[in-house]
Amino acid sequence: MPDVPSSHRLRIGRYAEFSRVYLLTTNTLHREPVFKDFRLGRLVVEQFRQAQKQGWANSLAWVVMPDHFHWLIELQQCSLSQLMQKTKSLSTRAVNLSAGRRGSLWQQGYHDRALRRDEDLVKLARYVVANPLRAGLVEKLGDYALWDAIWV
Repeated sequence: MPDVPSSHRLRIGRYAEFSRVYLLTTNTLHREPVFKDFRLGRLVVEQFRQAQKQGWANSLAWVVMPDHFHWLIELQQCSLSQLMQKTKSLSTRAVNLSAGRRGSLWQQGYHDRALRRDEDLVKLARYVVANPLRAGLVEKLGDYALWDAIWV
């Protein structure tokens, strides 16, 4: 394989299909725990809601962890790369303005996993939102505020 930067290797063979369900994950730059600050995490959540309002994606479940997020979506009117570019750009602008910071918020690239039609979405959504429990951030899911799922 040619020497391609890792962020570009992530895009090789990537194909986005409308109405397909995807699990998307991206990390903050240098895994900085920016979203330990609840109000900054809410700014990312607002971008998930904006994506739904714009018709780019239907949010099925999400969790914003201190240094990354997981977002289970059904892709609608844009590509995965457009969705992530818009979400990361708009959330960076909002977080930087609110926190008085400058520069990049997110690492380049993102991870996506297309789900098979027969996968149990509710089970995967539970796995996504249970991330704070597995990470030891809380003892009960209700104690963590930055998550949601349409089935809950």
